[in-house]
Formats: sequence, C-alpha cells, structure tokens
Amino acid sequence: MGDQPRPFGAELRRARLAAGLSLGGLARIVHYSKGYLSKIETGRKPPGVDLARRCDAALGTGGRLSELVGPASPENATSGVAPPGDQTAEDEAWVMSLAPRGPGWFAPMSRRAALSTGAAALLTLEVNPSGGSAAMRQEPTYDTFAAMFELHRRLGRTMSPAAVLPSLIAQTHTLRELAAAARPPARNRLLLLAARYAEFTGWMAQEAGHDQAATWWTRTAVSMAEAAGDHEFAAHGLVRTALVAMLQEDAAQTVELAGLAQADTRVSPRVRGLAALREAQGHALAGDDRRCHRALDRAAALLDRAQSTGQDGGLALGPASVADMGPVVTGWCLYDLGRPAMAAQILDDQVPRMPAGAERARARFGARRALAHAAAGELDHACHLVGLVLDDIELVDSATIRVDLRRLSRTLTRWRDHAPVRELQPRLAAALHVPVR
Repeated sequence: MGDQPRPFGAELRRARLAAGLSLGGLARIVHYSKGYLSKIETGRKPPGVDLARRCDAALGTGGRLSELVGPASPENATSGVAPPGDQTAEDEAWVMSLAPRGPGWFAPMSRRAALSTGAAALLTLEVNPSGGSAAMRQEPTYDTFAAMFELHRRLGRTMSPAAVLPSLIAQTHTLRELAAAARPPARNRLLLLAARYAEFTGWMAQEAGHDQAATWWTRTAVSMAEAAGDHEFAAHGLVRTALVAMLQEDAAQTVELAGLAQADTRVSPRVRGLAALREAQGHALAGDDRRCHRALDRAAALLDRAQSTGQDGGLALGPASVADMGPVVTGWCLYDLGRPAMAAQILDDQVPRMPAGAERARARFGARRALAHAAAGELDHACHLVGLVLDDIELVDSATIRVDLRRLSRTLTRWRDHAPVRELQPRLAAALHVPVR
C-alpha cells in the first residue's frame, strides 16, 4: 500500500503544509478561490491540469501534482480531410470532392477502389509521360510552383484552413505527377517542392482539427523528400509529429520525438533548433523547469547559427511568419510551467512585434497571452486582449488555437457575472462554435 500514489487532494495538502502555506495563501498565488481549493483537497472536486501546474510552480513540487492528474484529453474537431488508407503511393489515387456550400473532402484510395466507386474519371488526369519530361526541363515550371507555394503559405496565415486545403492538395498532386513524368535532376527538384506542399498541407489539416490526416500528410512529405534524396525532411517530420503530440498534451511523446529529431548532427541547425523548442514545450507540459530551460538555451544557439549561415529563409522548413520563435515559445512554456505572470510579461513584449500578414501566429500567441493574464488574475486586461485578437481568431478558424480559447473560456466562467466577461462571452462563444445560452 505504501507504494501507491497519493490521491491528488492529499498530496496537494501535504505539499501546501510543507511549504508553510494556508489555503488562503495558496489561493492568492494560484488565483483560485479558497473554497474551491478546499474541495480539491477533500476530494469533492476533481483537479484540472491547469490548476495542478500552477500548484506545482507555487509549491516547488517538480511536476508531481501534474503527474497525478495526467494529460488532458485531446480536443479534436471535425475536418474536411478524411482519414487516409494504407495503400502505397504506386497504387494510390487521390480523390477529392468539393461541396457548393460546405467543406471539401479528400481521401487517397487504391486505384481499384476508385474504379469500383465511379471515380475512374480521375485516373485520366495523369501527366502524359511522353510529353512531361520536356516540360520539366523548363525552369519556369518549377519557379511558378515555388512562387505559388509562397502564396499558399501567406494565405494559410490569414485564412481558414478549409479555404486553403483543396488548392494545396491539388497542387501537391500535380507536382507529384509532374515529378513522376520528369527526368533527373528536374524530378528531384519537383519532388522536394511537392514534399513542402505536402508538409504544409499537413499543418493546415491539423489546423482544421484532424490530427490523423496531419500525420498522414507529414509521412507523405517525408516519403517524397526521401525519394528525392533529401533526409532533412525526416527530422522535420518528427518535429511536426511532436507538435501533434504536444497539442494532445502528451509530454513524454513530445520530448521523445523532438529528441530523435535532434539526434542526427547532419540535420541542419534550423531543424534541430525547432526540435529543441518543441522539446522545451514537452518538458514544460511535464512540469520540468530545468530541462525546459536547457532545451530553450540549446534552441537559441542552434537557431542563431542557422540565421548566421543563411539557413533561415527561402523555402526553409517550419514556421516562416515569426522571425524569432525562441521568445514566444519561452512565454508559451512559462504558462505551462505554472508561471502565468512571467509568461504574460514575455508575450506582452513579443506579440505586438508580429508583422502584418501573420494573423495565424498573432492569434495563436495572442490567445495564450490573454490566457496568461487571466491565469495571473488580471481579468479585465485579459478580456481586453482577447477582444483584440478575436478578429484574427475568427478569420483563421484554427482548431489548435481553440484549445487555448476553451481554457480561457473555462477560466473566465469563474467570473461570469463580471461585466467585461459578460460582454465578451457572445464573441468568445462564436469563435468556439458553440451556442450562446
């Protein structure tokens, strides 16, 4: 019996008394009411991850309380990207339909299944190999698709993923078919560009709320890049998959995948730096302050090296709308480490610096900035901040950003009768796609 873990309430009380704090004293630090904490300690209410992290930070328990709560359940939204099948690329047809007033639908399927379901007409849209090779020797073909990729990335920063996904899927398919019809070295260049399209398609699929499709697109990108002789993509694929795990609050998987991405020193400093940032976020989820800051320091050194060697531009893998991801990720981590006031201070400095045209990033970190202020007890300012970013949030329609909005909504519900909260609630409910009662 002595080896069994303590119930959360008993462990919280033990740690609070060991720190010499009364219930009221802890309540003032973590910005929860004394009565609510009393119900947690006596087991009359279940604890949440957010409260556990704040108590870990306040009591110096090194993540033990968060471990007792366990990871939060993933919040998946519906998506216009259907779960893919398991067939190989050689036996694969990409089928997509677009509803006049609804989302698009996409799924790869075997060519035999496409024939049997009446999608055979799609199979006639392949590039003619006899004429494709000559076309691929013309440099403007690649340049046009590369320019279109940058346009799609800009659109992805400012529009709903549902609006961008159909075009991304179509362009990725076209590039894949053109590459199959081309000869080296044009074939490899086109495959690498198709891989970048596929990687970004995966990010948009995740933003639309479909983690399974995001993982499939990432694997597809890695497969195409490796066929072209580029193994950098494999490490970046691990970074992307770690992001899926992080947003599902799986700290151990996030750290493991990010560590694997950093293990190969042949991988560019940029990709290893992005992996170190992801590792830091995983350690923050686990409440491990020391390892989190070590990973942040490692990321800063790697990304500085990437910038000094000119590896941080063009069609570089990873986020392109924020010049320096280190500080904003630090602010993100501090919130997860239960230090919302410090997180708010950093995000207050960084979010206003984000450039025009970076609506998705501004909404993502702006939502966390508002959440940090709310968690720090600065209720009116949090309401003001979320009001400022709701236009961006509604525009980009992000399932991943809505995770923080739900946290913010739950935090504000404790003060539902407060006038600024009451005024904000209808817009916040609309952004969360829930009816206002």
